[in-house]
Amino acid sequence: MTDMKKFEGTTLLVTGATGLIGRTLIKKIFDWNKHASEPIGVIAVVRNQQKAQTVLCEYIERGLRLLTADVRCLEPQNVGADYIIHGASQTSSRGFIETPVETVMTAVEGTVNMLEFARVNDVKGFVYLSSMEVYGTPSTDEKIDEKHSTDLDPMSVRTCYPESKRMCESICASYRSEYGVPAMVVRLTQTFGPGVEYSDGRVFAEFARCAVEGRNIVLNTKGETKRSYLYTEDAADAIFTVLAGGTAGEAYNAANEATYCSIYEMACLVAKECAGGKIEVEIRERADAAKLGYAPTLHMNLDTSKLRSLGWEPQVGLADMYRNMIKELNR
Repeated sequence: MTDMKKFEGTTLLVTGATGLIGRTLIKKIFDWNKHASEPIGVIAVVRNQQKAQTVLCEYIERGLRLLTADVRCLEPQNVGADYIIHGASQTSSRGFIETPVETVMTAVEGTVNMLEFARVNDVKGFVYLSSMEVYGTPSTDEKIDEKHSTDLDPMSVRTCYPESKRMCESICASYRSEYGVPAMVVRLTQTFGPGVEYSDGRVFAEFARCAVEGRNIVLNTKGETKRSYLYTEDAADAIFTVLAGGTAGEAYNAANEATYCSIYEMACLVAKECAGGKIEVEIRERADAAKLGYAPTLHMNLDTSKLRSLGWEPQVGLADMYRNMIKELNR
């Protein structure tokens, strides 16, 4: 676990708090508080209070404060926050296709509002959660560092997601330059582990459901896309590492480089390692795959040396990421 002592006696504000990463961040804070000299205060910005009362009830009972609002409409106010982690975002690939305007506006308006929050609260640190997708669709296995270029097509509707992330990164850099907001960016690879909802539509969740239900894994493409993955708790540690020791105005890749593989290879791993070889992997290519929100075939081999130079190292490999997630799904 990342050393959280720097945050003791301060208050962290987290947006996207009912999401997978938001919940993991809050859990780590309250786990730390069990043994802290001074507890870390947490304010959770949530859009759906009923959902928050359900998924965060344990922490609400232990002092978690809720601020119920859509980040697009949230008026900046002094709530006593010392640090901000901004993670509220559209995460559904289908949503990128069906509601691209809302995807962009949630990103841009929400990020501006939270940076204004940072100004009003005179925060000591601000982390924006971005995505590996800002790099577009690399076609080789070359290492992708934070200075790598992109080939995104702004006229492709699905590009609303990565382009809005790029814009938000630029807004963070602008607030750092003009207003002195200590904003930093963490570019996360695809992240999962315990806490993924059973109905999650992303490919890793479908693979886990197949293992739980004993169904063959059916791929709608050849599964040639290659990327690295990251365990939820490793992602939380990465975020806190940057918040505690990162450089304002800088971006950091976050991934477990050892997990780099194709989607097909990952499907085979789940079938063999997590389903005991009782299911198989089938390929049934669909001509309309793009309409489902799938990203183009890519090779996203992220270089995380910049983040690791801060002392961070991922702890959980791909097979154990699945085993831990499936164990919870089986409950």
